[in-house]
Amino acid sequence: MTCKHVDSAELRAPTPAQSVYREDCTQCFDSIDDPTGLNVCLYCFNGGCCSDRDHAGIHHRSTKHPLVLNIQRSRKRTKRDEPPQKISKLAIAAETEEDRFDTRTEVRCYECGLDAVDKTSGKLPAVVDGVLKANTFAKQAEVQAWEQEITPCEHTLCLEQELPRQIESQDLGHCSMCDLKENLWLCLQCGNLGCGRQQFGGVGGNSHGLKHTELTSHAVAVKLGSITPDGTADIYCYACNEERTDPELASHLAHWGINIAEREKTEKSLTEMQIEQNLKWEFSMTTEDGKELKPIFGEGFTGLKNLGNSCYLASVLQCLFSMPTFATRFYHPQDPPPPAANPAEDLETQLRKVADGLLSGRYSYPDTDVIASEDSPYIPHQKGLAPAMLKHLIGRGHEEFSTMRQQDAFELLLHLFKLVSRSPHTAPAQDPIRAFRFVMEQRLQCISCNAVRYRSDEQDNISIPVPVRRKLRVINSDESEEKPKDEFVPVTLKECLDTFTGAEEVELTCPACNSKAGFTKRSLFKTFPEILAINARRFELVNWVPTKLDVPVIVDDEPFNLDVYMSSGQQDGEQLLPEETESAMASQFTPNQGALEQLEAMGFPRVRCEKALHATGNGDADTAMDWLFAHMEDPDIDSPLDLKAQATGNTSSGIDSESVEMMAAMGISGPQARKALKETGGDVSRAVDWVFSHPDEQGDVEDDGNAQSGHTGTSSAGKPMAGNADLPAKFRLQSIVCHKGTSIHAGHYVAFIRKYIPDEGSESWVLYNDEKVVKAVGVEEMKKFAYVYFFNRV
Repeated sequence: MTCKHVDSAELRAPTPAQSVYREDCTQCFDSIDDPTGLNVCLYCFNGGCCSDRDHAGIHHRSTKHPLVLNIQRSRKRTKRDEPPQKISKLAIAAETEEDRFDTRTEVRCYECGLDAVDKTSGKLPAVVDGVLKANTFAKQAEVQAWEQEITPCEHTLCLEQELPRQIESQDLGHCSMCDLKENLWLCLQCGNLGCGRQQFGGVGGNSHGLKHTELTSHAVAVKLGSITPDGTADIYCYACNEERTDPELASHLAHWGINIAEREKTEKSLTEMQIEQNLKWEFSMTTEDGKELKPIFGEGFTGLKNLGNSCYLASVLQCLFSMPTFATRFYHPQDPPPPAANPAEDLETQLRKVADGLLSGRYSYPDTDVIASEDSPYIPHQKGLAPAMLKHLIGRGHEEFSTMRQQDAFELLLHLFKLVSRSPHTAPAQDPIRAFRFVMEQRLQCISCNAVRYRSDEQDNISIPVPVRRKLRVINSDESEEKPKDEFVPVTLKECLDTFTGAEEVELTCPACNSKAGFTKRSLFKTFPEILAINARRFELVNWVPTKLDVPVIVDDEPFNLDVYMSSGQQDGEQLLPEETESAMASQFTPNQGALEQLEAMGFPRVRCEKALHATGNGDADTAMDWLFAHMEDPDIDSPLDLKAQATGNTSSGIDSESVEMMAAMGISGPQARKALKETGGDVSRAVDWVFSHPDEQGDVEDDGNAQSGHTGTSSAGKPMAGNADLPAKFRLQSIVCHKGTSIHAGHYVAFIRKYIPDEGSESWVLYNDEKVVKAVGVEEMKKFAYVYFFNRV
């Protein structure tokens, strides 16, 4: 029987700009490696599983797209005879997909009921070939993220070409100095064809393109096999020794008789090969005596693949989805998937997909493609899941998270909180971030007249400073000249919390008595959350660069009591500061003289110093300096500080209360919201981005137009107050995100989570290191250096 849909007008091969979901289902993690394979829609290229969940069938019924390409892939088995040796150097071997996998394809038609439509009929050959050759969605997203870092240069922007001539076609062209017909680079200045360097993946090359540049000083070349009709290509500037872009690539190629619209991409780009190389880096996890850590499998013990510098994302997701608040909200194994026109672009769908992947146990089993010999104690780890679609959604439009660079796990956590809170939660579903929210109460007291002001602000985390005390070292004469690594005196979590909640002095003029003696400021908990997220700040500026310090923080496994950090609220007989003179209080700002002198001594102009001190609460020079570096590009950075205008802008007439309420609903505290709105001209969208790009900014102390006095049952936005004020407030450590490296933007992140292990019948700490999930050892040591702590209220 012949299928009547093979000549459908809607059948077209995918363009380079289209996403092709041909590796895993867009609604679960079933993939082409499963026995039933994956059905890729030949109309919109959605990937759907065809196992018991049948997301492909659901897609057909909702879209009426009849034709799909079923792809089944099986890995060619490898044998491992012994545990992996400790890596002493990096060795990369060329390996293609054909070397690793056997792949079967079949065209099926839902409407005609055919399971083996002739792939040579109608428009199918071009469409099927296009689907199989297209980059997968995951790799396409990675390539785009890397390519965002590539920019033009003066040599591509000011390129002067020699007299035009017609070069040979891509089938006949070869290097001008050898017979190579692949990996060819066209000099855009003179039209010479030269082979490139030998590259990862077995691509040959004799570096004759580079030789041509050395002989002629012609700087810019384009890789012929990478040119697409969309105008993208590999462009290399030898003068800059960097990959570049060429805004006029089409006209520069036309100069040599190449019509870009007729080009077909035939070779991997440099970016694609770089990603392929990066993802092959692997290391073994062993105990101190060389034994491999015991892998764990089952429900809640599923790993996540590293997508290339994505360990910061994996560690945070593992911690969040181990919590009942996230599991209850997003794990619904018995429910149909949420309706979405494009499941891969729907945040609700992708969060449910990750919840199902991590919690169901469906994908948590040893990698069957690795066979250990009978004499080997090695137990294969699992393959792990690739959350590429969720990573793409999280990073879309974000300056940092859209790239393939390593990121700050705590900043990602705050960004996720924002995205999840802003997404719809239809009853009875509730925003899972509610479990993290609580209220901090700030108390300002005039040093001279003792008048006070209270303000309550909703938060979903605290960022605590870690006291830094270096150990004294005895220098021996026989020590090497290499600078020894600093060692630090351990501190307790209580000491960090004491510092965070301790009183500090701020320089403001009192509106009640006009004294300039200043105020004491202290923040305590007004309510407590169900889950307390704490970021431990272990940084200091070294040569103007924030550098991480390995200061040990002692955190017990046993519950600890936070009752001493509970605010007592307004006391009988306390005189409240008048609210109506807030603008006058702000306009009488006097900069901290000591900090001002330090900043000026560093070379900063006085105007900038005053602005920085005003923006950071008139505290110390280091905090103000951080603000200066973050605002160097502000257009008004050198404009005089207009205190009266800012004070007026900070009042209720200057900042829209609805905007503050909208940001409060996202879990952003009042001072942060008002500060962000002030910095961004009242634009809520920009203000939200500002908050999450300034995680340490707590808001101006004088921005308190929405302050509250005493303990009440509602927040400043008129909603029920977040958190719970009941005592005792006991918390127990549940999970941690750990980081190794000197900077939070480099190194490696892992997660340790306290979990019940069914096989052992007891609780234990479990290490989640990308796709590897093992019973942890040495947790006490890792707890001392955790970057983010999650505590459950008990």
